[in-house]
Amino acid sequence: MALQSQSTCFLILIFLLLLSFIIATMGLLVVLSSLLLLYSVQAQDNLRIDCYPEGGANQQGCESRGCTWKAAGNFDPVGTPYCFMKASEMGYIASATTNGNEWSLTKNSGPKSPWGSDLPSLKFSFNDIGDSVINVRIEDYQKRFEASELVDFPRNTESTSERLSVKVNNDSNPFSFAVRRDNGLTLFDTSIDRAEPSNSSFPSLGGLIFADKFIQIATTLPSKNMYGWGEHIHQEIKHDLSRYTSWGMFARDEPPNSQGLDTKNLYGVHPFYMVMESNGQAHGVLILNSNAQEVTTIPAPGYVYRTIGGILDIYFFPGPSPAEVIRQYTAFVGRPMLPAYWALGYQLCRYGYKSLQDMKDRVDAVRNYQIPFDVAYADIDYMERYKDFTVGNDNWGGFGDYVKQMHDWGMHNILIFDPAIQADYDSFQRGLDNGASFIEWERNDEVMRSIQDLYPMAKNTKIMLAVVWPDRHVGFPDFLDPTNKTQQWWIDEFKRYHDNVPFDGAWIDMNEPSSFGTNEDHPFFFDDPDHPNIEPLRCPTSGPDADWDIPPYQTEAVYHYGYGSILATKTVCMRAVQGRGGLRLYNTHNLYGWSESRTTQKAVYEATGKRGVVISRSTYPSSGRYAGHWLGDNTATWEDLRSAVVGAQEFNLFGIPYVGSDVCGFNGDASEEMCLRWQQLGSFHSFFRNHNSKGLPYQDPAVWPSVAAASKKANEFRYSMLPYLYSIHYSLHYSATLKGDTVVRPVFFEYPHDSETLGLSEQFMWGPSIMVIPALYQGQTEVEGYIPLDGTPLLTYQFYSIYDYNYGQKVPIGRSRFPAPTTYNSPTFVKSGSIIPRSPPALTTVSSRLLNFNLLVVPHDADGSYNERRASGNLYWDDGDSVVEDISKNPHTETSFSYVYAQDQGKGNLTLSVGFGQWFFIILSQAPSQPKLEYLEIFDFPTTPTYTSFTIDGKALSINTQKSSYSKITKILIVYFGSPIDFSTPVTLLSLQECKPSHGLLLYLRCSRQIVSMSNLLHIANGDESYDFIPIDNE
Repeated sequence: MALQSQSTCFLILIFLLLLSFIIATMGLLVVLSSLLLLYSVQAQDNLRIDCYPEGGANQQGCESRGCTWKAAGNFDPVGTPYCFMKASEMGYIASATTNGNEWSLTKNSGPKSPWGSDLPSLKFSFNDIGDSVINVRIEDYQKRFEASELVDFPRNTESTSERLSVKVNNDSNPFSFAVRRDNGLTLFDTSIDRAEPSNSSFPSLGGLIFADKFIQIATTLPSKNMYGWGEHIHQEIKHDLSRYTSWGMFARDEPPNSQGLDTKNLYGVHPFYMVMESNGQAHGVLILNSNAQEVTTIPAPGYVYRTIGGILDIYFFPGPSPAEVIRQYTAFVGRPMLPAYWALGYQLCRYGYKSLQDMKDRVDAVRNYQIPFDVAYADIDYMERYKDFTVGNDNWGGFGDYVKQMHDWGMHNILIFDPAIQADYDSFQRGLDNGASFIEWERNDEVMRSIQDLYPMAKNTKIMLAVVWPDRHVGFPDFLDPTNKTQQWWIDEFKRYHDNVPFDGAWIDMNEPSSFGTNEDHPFFFDDPDHPNIEPLRCPTSGPDADWDIPPYQTEAVYHYGYGSILATKTVCMRAVQGRGGLRLYNTHNLYGWSESRTTQKAVYEATGKRGVVISRSTYPSSGRYAGHWLGDNTATWEDLRSAVVGAQEFNLFGIPYVGSDVCGFNGDASEEMCLRWQQLGSFHSFFRNHNSKGLPYQDPAVWPSVAAASKKANEFRYSMLPYLYSIHYSLHYSATLKGDTVVRPVFFEYPHDSETLGLSEQFMWGPSIMVIPALYQGQTEVEGYIPLDGTPLLTYQFYSIYDYNYGQKVPIGRSRFPAPTTYNSPTFVKSGSIIPRSPPALTTVSSRLLNFNLLVVPHDADGSYNERRASGNLYWDDGDSVVEDISKNPHTETSFSYVYAQDQGKGNLTLSVGFGQWFFIILSQAPSQPKLEYLEIFDFPTTPTYTSFTIDGKALSINTQKSSYSKITKILIVYFGSPIDFSTPVTLLSLQECKPSHGLLLYLRCSRQIVSMSNLLHIANGDESYDFIPIDNE
């Protein structure tokens, strides 16, 4: 009985254990099922498409639009919309056509557009453009406005082994498509969430809508690392895809605000973005559209793109590196212009100079501190009551003579020109006499007679008159005039004015275009004693004529501002026409600054006969071909200082590398410390200008001795680096101009495989070789920065300090802190493997160009053993100011440098090769004179050389031993030559057909089709070690 009882107990125990296991397993399944359901719900919450963006949403109003109402939960992403579309059900059904890359789309029976009737049928197509770009188009079968027909992109492509393909899912309802790499990675997908592509329970993003004035497409992305879209204030370089955020894109006279998240649209429109994928590859996308538009980033990750006109015209750039994406993008939209050499110098401006003498006093104050300084501006103060092409009679007499005086000093002058032309003076009359056209009303009965009848010149026209800075009403030139009469009149006005005031460049402001007080009862200028209380422009807000200014969907550019805002707020009416009546401003508004930039560049060329520079406030894709950009009317705050770091990098992504901020802030009172730090930061931006507003205290560097001292030091460093900066404004404005590279670039451009670099917003690369970690916070005495890892710690490129702290020494990889007192320059580091051309600083670029150059050589240890060390660099040189219509034909010299140190059986051999190349437009004598090489500075050099053993071409080379030095502690070698070495004088030897090298160097003159040769062999010896400069072939 005892055994039987034990056996029964054992069986009961087994049964209970099995039962417990079954219950636990079922519980686990329930938990897993619940987690899966929760994940599915979260996925859906990460994919909501807002159906009530204008605010004031409620359930009844939401459902009346055919949308779903569901309040966001505590754990849902910030900004989750309560009212959202049934996007997975809405869209089109696709059917193939006889053209293999084209599908016919028919509206399905799902939910309809809340903003206008869906077009019943569409055409979907895709095509390869050249070797790298794919173009996807969704359009009506009826002709609609297309931005591509106005913006004259060159549409060139760059060869790449990377290929993209388009996969169309025409079996689903709604139809979807995806763009993929050859390796299968999906870059753009309008179908189901790719987190679980086989799980049909996950929602379709869907949401394709195509109505007359509302178009929407939504996509998921391969990663959360997205950059670009503009123009906005982004406080971080990378978009925050953990939340829902809407960004309007509509050109408006709206100053930046960095105080917290502010998503308002600013001066320009750039519907271009880049995504860094998880494997370190990158791709870019341009949605070519010039209507008011917006993008909402969603946590999927993905985005919803909306526009209110045109078509969906989407271009994909495969990279695969970030630099290649931008090269492909700028090849397509157009390479950026090459600014004049002097335009890289320091610039000073102020709105509110009381007189010419006031301007002279501030210029003298800065010059008296011996601060390198190149460009003095005059804002609208110099004009007669703010009218273009005039000079104020009372306080600005002799302005033209003063500009000539600046030229004698080696300085230059840039003047502001607004597009607003007062309707009652000579320039306006000359425009009418020469057949120029202006933005105008469509019909005579729309014209505001209460304004028009005040102006005899405009009375019998349909010109749309508005209010800007001048005392009386203004018209806006139509730079899209198909007859080119307007453009020629504008050019002629510049030429005429240059005869009186010999300016060197043009600053075009207010070109969104800006209009004061549109549709306002009490505009701000009514309270401005310097502006008459004249009647503002009024655009129709009711009846059939209001459709263009108050369309069914008004975009974030209106919804962000709330009650009373319309598209025409701060600008002119969208129902206006351009192009001699053939274009609606509703479609072309965002192109106004671009079109003015294109014409103004020609005006500067013809007026000055030189390259000069144009700086534009409003920009659009390809504006960089014609102009640079400043980041707008910022404020003297630490927040705006920090956002300038991001803004400059973003505009380099947009193909506008000549960019910078108003140093020390335009609005508000600048503090001494903040202005000092901004001067230091600005010294690394290609466009470097201190500027502030009317009625505020002066803020130029001479105001505070500490700022003057810091500015002098920072500017001297910049000016010493101008040969490098110019070579990255030809090798970044030569690469930027020829290859489309960037100047101020995100760190991940150079280190795409180091994930730590993807979110770095407060440090940047200056070209490929120099990293800057500026001080950006009040009271800061040190900075924290990240030195990236490229490869293994042993083989990675090192960085060396080139500022006050531990100059010439390696800095550790990873996160470190670096001293940054106000008496130091910004923490700056040079990448190993680089050769940096430099020159001694001077007070102007004109003076600095007369000085000899030197080379900073920073070798890279290729294998971690010191057995082989390499570095390379180049120097581009031209006359600095000739007009460059075709960069490949611009007379210039280009010198490449290659350094190799190698050990063999205990002996060291160092070779520094100098390759010399020269391209000419017409004849050899047009080549610019290149400075000579005065000295070398080599970091991490292993031993002391014997200065008496230097040779060139086998002949002894004199070394200035008094100036030359070597430190065994710092391992920095400096070698001054007794006489500077001339690497720039070629000798024409052979015709192209003979092709026999002389002295080992062939130089191809790509335009003159000649061959030249140069013999310069420099030998440095020290016992068992030797160091050679030898020429190398350079095509």
